[in-house]
Amino acid sequence: MMVWWSVVAALCVLGGVLPQDPPTPVVIWHGMGDTCCYSFSMGRIKKLVEERIPGIYVRSLMIGSNIIADEENSYLGNVNEQVDEVCKNLANDTELQGGYHAMGFSQGGQFLRAVAQRCPEPAMHNLITFGAQHQGVFGLPNCSPDDLICEEVRRLLDMGAYINWIQNSLVQAQYWHDPLHDDDYRNKSIFLADINNEEVLNVDYRNNLKKLDNFVMVKFLADTMVVPVESEWFGFYTPGQDVQVLPLQQSQIYLEDRLGLKEMDEAGKLHFLTQDGNHLEFTDEWFLEEIVDKFVT
Repeated sequence: MMVWWSVVAALCVLGGVLPQDPPTPVVIWHGMGDTCCYSFSMGRIKKLVEERIPGIYVRSLMIGSNIIADEENSYLGNVNEQVDEVCKNLANDTELQGGYHAMGFSQGGQFLRAVAQRCPEPAMHNLITFGAQHQGVFGLPNCSPDDLICEEVRRLLDMGAYINWIQNSLVQAQYWHDPLHDDDYRNKSIFLADINNEEVLNVDYRNNLKKLDNFVMVKFLADTMVVPVESEWFGFYTPGQDVQVLPLQQSQIYLEDRLGLKEMDEAGKLHFLTQDGNHLEFTDEWFLEEIVDKFVT
């Protein structure tokens, strides 16, 4: 597409017409139990964006070699390795070399934030997360008895999310945040505690995240999937209990500016949006008018 666009640009210049820049590409990462390409989920999101912005390049990430592996990898595997795989794939995608916007759905949101923090090239311009668990979860509700993988995930988390082999092989354990055992979380979480700069301050993470033009977080007010729902805006339980929830602005991550969120907030780069529905429930009209039109075009 970029080669084609260069040819068009050259012809337009020769004809005395200055072409507009091509639209900024979009990268999408799906959530738990989903895949890159189902027509009723990420395939639909991709189509909506493409119809709204003709000529845009949209890449919906597949983790693994096919959609079966992609769905399995949303439950099983090492998130750090998955993020590394995505970083390499994006760096090798010629369509993205001028930068891109990112949309992360549910756990795909914090995974794409890890991409922004760890892999600044190609540049991520706007990061939009929908129901993402930025401060993790302390509960895994809504597993259907028919979903055997989800039920097994719940069983293993109950067994012990910070047991080494579970932590290294179960995706949801890697953003499990137990406020009743805060030291275990900080010392044994191989993914979330790291990208949130909980124990060791990685200055590159902070500096890279601050390069975003906008960081948009959508919280679903009737969400029964994410516990606590405030995690979708970086809120979480006060350490030592699981009742009182501190909003982002009262958290140590914000007050110490461990991720640069305080500085970004003061610069107007943070956007806190809400939807009334359950997890990932929104209308096409809202998505196009409030997300695509404002943060993608």
